Amino acid sequence: MKRVTLMPLLAIVAILNFTSCSTETFPEDDIKAVELKTPPQAKEIEIEILELINEYRIQNGMNALGNHGTVKAVAYTHTDYMIEVDDVSHDNFYQRKLSLQQNADAQVVSENVAYGFSSAESVVNAWLNSPGHKDNIEGDFTDFDISAEKNEEGKWYFTNMFIKR
Repeated sequence: MKRVTLMPLLAIVAILNFTSCSTETFPEDDIKAVELKTPPQAKEIEIEILELINEYRIQNGMNALGNHGTVKAVAYTHTDYMIEVDDVSHDNFYQRKLSLQQNADAQVVSENVAYGFSSAESVVNAWLNSPGHKDNIEGDFTDFDISAEKNEEGKWYFTNMFIKR
């Protein structure tokens, strides 16, 4: 296949199904915690994602993670932000990390984000097939939660956050 015809195809695949994870460390001077928004009630897709991740962890000899309302609120602020700016990113990760340190006694914070998947199974499988995302799912954490929201076109955005207290 010619390079010219392959590039648009790759761009479409990347746009339709995008995942990313974050655990990097950078200087945290002058970073302020995010203002927490009250998230909506858990959606079926969110519950399914949490259950799939915990099933995976248990089947592989790891502890199940507890749901945490503050983690959900922080994840929701980011999902809402990604929809607002129409971009999947880890922008402002250190603000979310600081919020979780201050409000949930988090010692370690990590996140996976994704866009465009239409089911819990598809997004969890994508994360498990990506080494960085899988590391987060398999990490030494105590709690987690997720926010899944649709944009105006009906495409899902996901923020899955993990903490260790």
